[in-house]
This record gives sequence, structure tokens and C-alpha cells, in this order.
Amino acid sequence: MKTIGFIINPVAGIGGRVGLKGSDGENIQTLARKKGAIPEAPLRGETALRVLKESAPEGSFRLLVGARTMGETAAQFVGMKAKAVGSVSSDHTKAEDTIAIAKSMVKCGAELLMFAGGDGTARNIYEAVGTSIPVIGIPAGVKIHSAVYAINPTNAGKAAASFCREENLRCKECEVMDIDEDAFRAGRVAARLYGYLNVPEFGSYFQSMKSGGYSEKSELAGIAHEIVESMEQNVVYIIGPGTTPKAILDDLQLPSTLLGMDAVKNGVLIGSDLEENELYHLIQRENCRIVITVIGGQGHIFGRGNQQLSPRIIRNLGMANITIIATKKKLFDLAASSLIVDTGDVKLDQELSGFARVITGYHDSMMFPIRA
Repeated sequence: MKTIGFIINPVAGIGGRVGLKGSDGENIQTLARKKGAIPEAPLRGETALRVLKESAPEGSFRLLVGARTMGETAAQFVGMKAKAVGSVSSDHTKAEDTIAIAKSMVKCGAELLMFAGGDGTARNIYEAVGTSIPVIGIPAGVKIHSAVYAINPTNAGKAAASFCREENLRCKECEVMDIDEDAFRAGRVAARLYGYLNVPEFGSYFQSMKSGGYSEKSELAGIAHEIVESMEQNVVYIIGPGTTPKAILDDLQLPSTLLGMDAVKNGVLIGSDLEENELYHLIQRENCRIVITVIGGQGHIFGRGNQQLSPRIIRNLGMANITIIATKKKLFDLAASSLIVDTGDVKLDQELSGFARVITGYHDSMMFPIRA
């Protein structure tokens, strides 16, 4: 019988829907709550646990969980027996809580550690366990550059179930990356390698490390011109984050937030760095379309860096009103050879799977597969 440790960082990703581009620090977490943000890491953790429960052979593992909201509550919710490890003084947990619980789980015999969070959480796990035991990250943060995360919570659960069946586990060291959130909010991406964690070699379940920006200026200019030329009067175009969408605003000679959601109507910027709630109300009163790009190296079009595009927004608009743009090099360099959706809604992810047209230049496009 295998022993699996399970930890949730309950505040991970809390700033995503409200456009805060991260959740590090008590001030940001407090601001997110004031803006009405709802923690999503517990829900993602529950999804992974439920899949593990349904997929692993009966009696093949015992479960250690972080106290209270750091895992215990989620296990109770999905009906799993578990031993709570450590203690937390409140629901407003800190990095020190994650580190302490992870260390305790190793001492209690954990052979695999599952954790729900973002890049900051991965750093905490690295500090606690290094490469002493394998880990599986459940993506729940805003900025997920690290390669230790599964593509989505469902895949995290499946990977853990595979661990339970594996006799001779093979692991590989994967990068723990994180960025300076203050620089990120100012429009500068400064990623740093903090170390490595051991990840089971179940390749199809895991994402790649996010690659850096692209500089194919002519392709970007062609994509931007294609979008601008096709813009219709009295339609609001919501431009997503990233250097590729930024080229559209550059073509219109408008300022951009680079890492936020901006809205343009009739060539005029009508909204800047919009939050999920603002976007939802905007699509209720205006004829809207959204332009998004692909996360380089990973392939995500939803669920990485653009959590403002919630399931209710995607459902209201439909893919017919969402345009995907990317350079051909970015598409050809994708480790997964497909686009990936991780909206937080499993049913919606399945509905979005199939094929989508991607604008790759001026009067140039290609069909590309989408998978959950």
C-alpha cells in the first residue's frame, strides 16, 4: 500500500479572476477578497482527489492530508478517509504552513506528495522536500511556469492513480520556476529557476515549462493587421494578455496592460485591465468578441494567466466569438502538439475539445487540435 500526502494552498490563484495576476502576499490576498474573489484551489484539489479515489485500485493507498482547509476539508467532502497532518491557526494560511506540513508528511512516510497551488507553492514544496520524494502539482495558481504541474486537476488525479499501480516508478527532475509578481504587474516578466522537484514520468499528464516570449516581429505584425482589418463597428473586442495580443493594440496605437484584459470599441480603448466581473457585465450589455493567444511551450489557451475568462464568460460568448492568435513557431514548438484548456470546469473543458482555427499571420491561419 502506497502512502500519498495531499496539500492544498487555499489562497493559491485567488487573485486570478479579479485581475491581480498573482496571489503572493497577504496584501494581495486581502485585496482579492475585497474584490469578491472566491478561492478555487480547494475545488481543484477536490477534483484531483475524486479522480484518484475513482481511478486507483481499492486499498492501494493511504492518504495523509494537510489540516483543515489545507487538505482535510477536501478529503471529507469527497468521502475519503485520511489522516490530518500538522495544524493551521486560521484559513488564511502562509507559506510556512505549507513547508511545515510537507516536511511532516515526509516524516510520516509519504511516498508521493500531491499539492494544489501555483509557482509560489511549488517553491514552498521544493524548500520542504527537495528531490527526496516524487511530487504531482495540481494547477491552481495564476502564474504557472513550473513544469511540475499536471495539465489539469483531472490529470493530476490520474497520475496519482498511476503511481499507486506502478511497481518500478521512474521520475525526472522538473523545473520550479517563479516570477517577480510586482514586476509582472508592471508588465515585465522576470522568471527565475529556483530548483527542481522529482516528478513521475507520466508525460501525457504533465505540462511543459512555460517558454519565453517570441520576437517574430513580421508575423506578429501580420497577425495584428489581420485582426484590426476584420474589426467591425460597434463590436467590443476584448484583447487578452501576452505579447502577441499586445501587437493588436500597438497596431491601433493604443496603450495596453500587456498582462491584463483590455477592451476596444470602434478603435477606442474603453476598458483597461478588466476583472472577471467587469468582463461578465460588459458581455451582457455589448456585442463582444475575445482575442487570446497560446501560452508558449505549454499550449494553454484558457487557465494560465487569463483566469479573468471564467467558465461563465466562455459559455456566454461561445468559441464562435473567441479568436485564437499565435505565430507558427509558437505552435510548432508546443511540447503537447495541441492546444490545452483548463477552465476549472471539467464539463466545459470537454465541450471545448476538438479543433480550432488559429490566426498565424495576415490572411493566414491553420487548424489546431484542442484537448482538456
